Amino acid sequence: MLDIIETIQQLTNIPSPTGYTAEIIGFLDENLKKKGYQPERNHKGSLMVTVKGNEDHKRRFVTAHIDTLGAMVRAIKPDGRLKIELIGGFTYHSIDGEYCTIHSAATGKEWTGTILLHQTSVHVYKDARTAERSQDNMEIRLDAEVHSAKDVASLGIGVGDFISFAPRTEITPSGYIKSRHLDDKASAAILLQFLHRIADENLMLPYTTCFFFSNNEEIGYGGNSNMPPHTMEYLAVDMGAMGDDQQTDEYTVSICVKDGSGPYHFGLRQQLVGLCESKAIPYKLDIYPFYGSDASAAMKAGWDVRHALIGPGIDASHAYERTHRKSLDACASLLEAYLSAPIIEKKKKKKGIFNGKVKENK
Repeated sequence: MLDIIETIQQLTNIPSPTGYTAEIIGFLDENLKKKGYQPERNHKGSLMVTVKGNEDHKRRFVTAHIDTLGAMVRAIKPDGRLKIELIGGFTYHSIDGEYCTIHSAATGKEWTGTILLHQTSVHVYKDARTAERSQDNMEIRLDAEVHSAKDVASLGIGVGDFISFAPRTEITPSGYIKSRHLDDKASAAILLQFLHRIADENLMLPYTTCFFFSNNEEIGYGGNSNMPPHTMEYLAVDMGAMGDDQQTDEYTVSICVKDGSGPYHFGLRQQLVGLCESKAIPYKLDIYPFYGSDASAAMKAGWDVRHALIGPGIDASHAYERTHRKSLDACASLLEAYLSAPIIEKKKKKKGIFNGKVKENK
């Protein structure tokens, strides 16, 4: 069986800022084909695997996203440094000093560099310690001898070229994994691991389930346009965010009760809680105030499905992130428990009350 942390390390080392995800989608496509699956790609470049279950009329839809934070070349400065445009919701100070790669659209070549504050040197700039990090003063120092915009253009680097951040993935003996892009490659690895188990052990799910690897989550699109008919439930597997007033930690699975879009489906949430308690899966309930997911995007798109969100607890989200094997295992256990459980539907009442009067249903 796939080792979850090693799989995460493999995924984080494939550059995939939103809009530049063909390589990682190709990797997943080939990986799943070797297990006998027939993945489908949509026009946006996402990947879906449909696993037939005992019942086809009721379906489940499960997502994790493989697109990450990143940037684009905004402009080339006269001295040969690059200005950047952010892709995704993160702060400039979280990438100050980070190594990066510029992917030339013109030549297909890659050039490395470092993201720095323009006035970084404390020996030269009086405001090096206090200057605000912004698009105006953050730049890329290329690892190439360039002295002008013309020199940069001669390398094939231009406006609109994608920029990926070095993941710096490290695995500690104590079970932690530290890396950029655990959001959401940790969850993508969990889905991939479970798909391998289904194939290796000939598991039969109670319902046909679509596993969707979306590639536009960080900019809010979500994985919704290819949801098949008869889908009743939508589970997004994404990170659990840690911080002040949060219960989420690095050792349990986080179940989101509300994010920036509003509450998640109460009945489905309660089913997930019940599965955790009955199977002794450590969990936390939490609210993510400045957050959106593939599932919440489905709600905004008008889909009539029950939606939920679970994920491993991630520290320092949208920066240099960290989680622990315990949290990954708890999330994987809840995913399997949920996909093996029946869909719980609300029973219709035989009697209803209208305007204070009891009316028999016919």
